[in-house]
Amino acid sequence: MPDFPLSVHPNWATLTEDAAQPWDTLESRQLVDGYRVVLEDRVRVKAGVETLYQYRPRGPRAVFVLPVTVAGEAVLIRQYRYPLRATIMEVVAGGVERGEDLLPAAARELLEEVGGVSHDWVPLPGFYPQPSISGVVFYAALALNVTLGATHHEDTETIERVVLPLPEAYRMLEAGEIQDGPSGLTLFHARRHLVERGLL
Repeated sequence: MPDFPLSVHPNWATLTEDAAQPWDTLESRQLVDGYRVVLEDRVRVKAGVETLYQYRPRGPRAVFVLPVTVAGEAVLIRQYRYPLRATIMEVVAGGVERGEDLLPAAARELLEEVGGVSHDWVPLPGFYPQPSISGVVFYAALALNVTLGATHHEDTETIERVVLPLPEAYRMLEAGEIQDGPSGLTLFHARRHLVERGLL
């Protein structure tokens, strides 16, 4: 299990439902079952105003990791994304299994996707990636002093490990060459920590 200097980022505890809900759920039905559940609710927004809302409910979580090697290089992945029919650059990421803690999930994804191991972790702010249609919550972390070994990709993944200087990764971010939103936000939040450590 990784040795995190902080167990979690302070904002992780804020990623919860509000105690009071301004909308009333009148009826709910499940449109899609399985790994990515989709619900359709009939909702009263206010007196005399109702709407149908299709969305992914709260529950699913994912982790996003920016790995940085002992030599100060960023480790990204180039991954084919079927819905886009395109290959894009991303940070390490993956779903959190049911019952799995967030920080071990981050270490597992680091090992699987880029063959990385780290004992120097910095939790970064978590966020909602698509709050208008999804209750999924993403949690980010920076993994420092990463050593690289063999990857352990799933049969359904088309992933290439890309090791590059940190300034080049941030040049790509600023040039719009990292088109995955969660990856861009993870890089953004990691920048301050990298500057403080003299890595950027």
